[in-house]
Amino acid sequence: MQVRAGFEISIRCDAPTPLIGFLDVHPSRAADLRSPATLRTNHDLPVSRFTDAFGNTCLRTVAPSGVLTLETDFVIEDPKAPEAPAPGTPETPVESLPIDVLPFLFASRYCETDKLSPVAWSLFGDTPRGLPRVEAIVDYVSNHLQFGYEFASPTLSAWDTYRERRGVSRDFVHLAVTFCRNMNIPARYCTGYLPSLPQETDSAPMDFTAWMEAYVGGRWYAFDPRHGSPRPGRIAMARGRDASDVAIYTTFGASSLERFHVFAFQI
Repeated sequence: MQVRAGFEISIRCDAPTPLIGFLDVHPSRAADLRSPATLRTNHDLPVSRFTDAFGNTCLRTVAPSGVLTLETDFVIEDPKAPEAPAPGTPETPVESLPIDVLPFLFASRYCETDKLSPVAWSLFGDTPRGLPRVEAIVDYVSNHLQFGYEFASPTLSAWDTYRERRGVSRDFVHLAVTFCRNMNIPARYCTGYLPSLPQETDSAPMDFTAWMEAYVGGRWYAFDPRHGSPRPGRIAMARGRDASDVAIYTTFGASSLERFHVFAFQI
């Protein structure tokens, strides 16, 4: 299937303000692009890029005084369904994990493994190890949390989400990631585009979405605690320990969001 996706984001700054963002398609998907994913701005700005510690493409610039508009529009080829692990895929023992996977076992800003460890072991300690345990965690989070855009909060953590039993996609992911790490299964946070399905009637404006990847059977697989099972058309932009590692953009100075429009649909 082919997906057309992109965004238009306008930011107002009172003075020239440094900006860093994760606005490109993830390098692992570059070969799937069927049209250039060129970032356009309403100013002639120098924009540089670098690769961060997690392999994401990160851009940096200085937003001028006034309104800066960033936009892109591209077409990408995507498989109809994400690759799924085989039933019974085992977990990888901690002592055998690759070094670059180890950071995804530890606590992070939104994933307080220390607070949730007793909860995780009481809920999932008796489940079979490996893929069945990850699936049990995803099912629990999907079925026990209430989704609602009105619950969105930039400070809500996995511990808060567990206690309040509600949140948006990033909160579902933070809780599932934390539970996986508690059970010694590396898990990482992913952000990107997710096209709407034809049968969906959600009238809320589209946003970037979140899902997670868990390391089982010696590789990473996608899981979706919000929807229960991975959806087709998913386009990754960045991966990290949690949402704090992959903010769509960060300004280092006063700014306000003037416009935020995201789109993704099958063509």
